[in-house]
Amino acid sequence: MKKKTELAEIEVCSEKHTHTHIKKNIIPNPEVLQNLADLFKVFGDPTRIRILYALSAQELCVCDIASILEMSQSAISHQLRVLKQSQLVNFRRDGKTVYYSLADSHVATILNQGLEHVLE
Repeated sequence: MKKKTELAEIEVCSEKHTHTHIKKNIIPNPEVLQNLADLFKVFGDPTRIRILYALSAQELCVCDIASILEMSQSAISHQLRVLKQSQLVNFRRDGKTVYYSLADSHVATILNQGLEHVLE
């Protein structure tokens, strides 16, 4: 039950409910939450997001990504390393050339959902 305080017109709880069903069944365990937080940190860099958008179109090598984003190959390689460690991109070798692609459809979904949210 909620009641209004006299000092402010803010409703505050007058009863304490533990809502154990939410704690047990809805909120993931701390380790999973940490992994999720780490994943979202990776999306916190605009360069990495730009790389992911480029890769959503097709598989690309480092030099192609660098050209598209107008950045150095070393800067792109550094960001690709982070994306690879976070399992957001896959890679394959063809001779001396390494090609990168999105790891799976979830990555594109995260990008699209995030963009939709921002544009609302």
